[in-house]
Amino acid sequence: MKITRQEYARRRKALMELMEPDSIAIVASAPERLRSRDTDYPYRQDSDLHYLSGFDEPSAVLVLIPGREHGEYVVFCRERDAEREIWDGHRAGPEGACRDYGADDAFPIDDIDDILPGLIEGRERVYYAMGKDRDFDVQVMGWINAIRAKVRSGAHPPGEFLDLSHFLHDMRLFKSAAEQRIMREAGAISARAHCRAMRFCEPGVMEYQLEAEILHEFAMAGARHPAYNTIVGGGKNGCILHYIDNKDALRNGDLVLIDAGCELEYYAADITRTFPVNGRFTPEQRSLYELVLSAQQAAIDVIKPGSHWNLPHEMSVEVLTRGLVDLGLLSGSVEELIETGAYRTFYMHRVGHWLGLDVHDVGDYKIDGQWRALEPGMVMTVEPGLYIAPDNEQVAKKWRGIGIRIEDNVLVTKDGCEVLTTGVPKHPDDIEALMNS
Repeated sequence: MKITRQEYARRRKALMELMEPDSIAIVASAPERLRSRDTDYPYRQDSDLHYLSGFDEPSAVLVLIPGREHGEYVVFCRERDAEREIWDGHRAGPEGACRDYGADDAFPIDDIDDILPGLIEGRERVYYAMGKDRDFDVQVMGWINAIRAKVRSGAHPPGEFLDLSHFLHDMRLFKSAAEQRIMREAGAISARAHCRAMRFCEPGVMEYQLEAEILHEFAMAGARHPAYNTIVGGGKNGCILHYIDNKDALRNGDLVLIDAGCELEYYAADITRTFPVNGRFTPEQRSLYELVLSAQQAAIDVIKPGSHWNLPHEMSVEVLTRGLVDLGLLSGSVEELIETGAYRTFYMHRVGHWLGLDVHDVGDYKIDGQWRALEPGMVMTVEPGLYIAPDNEQVAKKWRGIGIRIEDNVLVTKDGCEVLTTGVPKHPDDIEALMNS
């Protein structure tokens, strides 16, 4: 289950068709990141470069030059090196970049200072994501300034920089059939991992042990890496939105909130489930849980072509606020509580985000100041939550320290939407049945 060379080629062609005449686009690989002394973090390619090529090595630069006689798609990459490959693994080399990744032309990355300025010279516009990589920004501007220094000798520097992200990220927002298949499978793998955690959970288990069960399920299904740092928050830790310490023991009577998704062929899944450590919800836990579940369903129900991006969030706010009033956690008019933002004490984040090659994927949420209309092929998360801080003395003690979030991945279809992560239960009765089976 991979993106084909033909699809990568279609993406490059589509991007070049959006570019102005006499232009060049430059995309750099992600830098390698030092973990400690002489060990690096596992390498992960820049999502934009991967989207256009599938080329996953560091120290690479992709260049698109529409109309270039000797080939429009150029790659700079590391040369083959038998000694380094013994230590660090196979390199494609310039020959492999052409043979295996469809490049029209490829050069050693060590020669980029000599070759790329010549490819830029004479072009009117440069498409480049300035500010993404400060070190590479300096390198690009060095090439431009070197061309400018030769103007009296007849050199023609580009006169305009255009933001590549504006065009490329809008393309990435719409998932192809192949991308949808991968994301559907990533969702299924992640759902099985959450089910595994539910079955394994019991009082006394460490948060990091639940994390280990999830990562094991990912890897055994072919998804070696998580899409983001896994959150396993028991009890009051579930009220910390980005809790990743995962170091405490799970206690009888508490809930545990798990936010975890795998990365499959570079595409992310993103699921959150909250469930009782001992397999049984208390009345207070169930009341809040069912309220969050109702809010999530109300948000999902309005996801369809033509609905605007913010509508699911508005629906979640309305349902949660009304429910908090009914439970006595807020008092007053629902409309006024929404207008003043009083609900934000308990629900301080938005209902979702775009999902794709990045877990918080690219794409504009507003266009010309207006919330963007949903269209087929977009994928988003829907993740309402309630978090009752353990030190919130404005509410009865029975509610304090309860954190609940329910999150699924939703694809906008031509006539509605499809939830990609249905493989893990979320109704409280179904959760209890799974945990006690």
